[in-house]
Amino acid sequence: MNKVSNTSVKTLNHKVSLTSTRGLTTIAMLSAISVILMLFEIPLWFAPSFYEIDLSEVPVLIGAFALGPVAGVVIEFIKILLNLIINGTVTAFVGEFANLLIGCALVVPAAMLYQSKKTRKSATIGLIIGTVFMTAVGSVLNAYLLLPVFAKAFNMPMEALIEMGTAVNPNIQSLSGFILLAVTPFNLLKGIIVSLVTLLLYKRVSRIIKGFHD
Repeated sequence: MNKVSNTSVKTLNHKVSLTSTRGLTTIAMLSAISVILMLFEIPLWFAPSFYEIDLSEVPVLIGAFALGPVAGVVIEFIKILLNLIINGTVTAFVGEFANLLIGCALVVPAAMLYQSKKTRKSATIGLIIGTVFMTAVGSVLNAYLLLPVFAKAFNMPMEALIEMGTAVNPNIQSLSGFILLAVTPFNLLKGIIVSLVTLLLYKRVSRIIKGFHD
């Protein structure tokens, strides 16, 4: 009886190899699920229409928790690549680049902290830190890189982008207002929602992932 019990515990705690056939299969499966989830976007009342929340980071986080932060980056990259192949781009690749960088800003710190001590508490703390980091990185990148490049790619002045924000929220009157009242709450809300869903699903899904391995 003890022998069977110990064997079961050993199986569940077995470290999943990133480069094993089944590890690569897991990455492919989670990437495919992420692409599907990208199709279901939720518009927000406080931000322009090109800011929409989806749950595609949930499979990325699950993969990063199960296989490590490198796996999370790989899943994030494959997700973006597959979405480009299937749906193309309507943002001159700016949206996809933003999704990759900002997604990794959430996934990498969360997975790194969880890998140091695999408990629900460390996962929660990691997701909180990841959400804060993603929110900060997203705000800085949008202000100094993504929004200026987006405006230039579509030959529009920055004022036109700001006016899109003003149409949704009259308090948005400048780029800093756009960042503080649209971009920052968008990334914060996305981080919270994705984190909560990940915490609800991870243990159950991780058992399935580890069950692939003898």
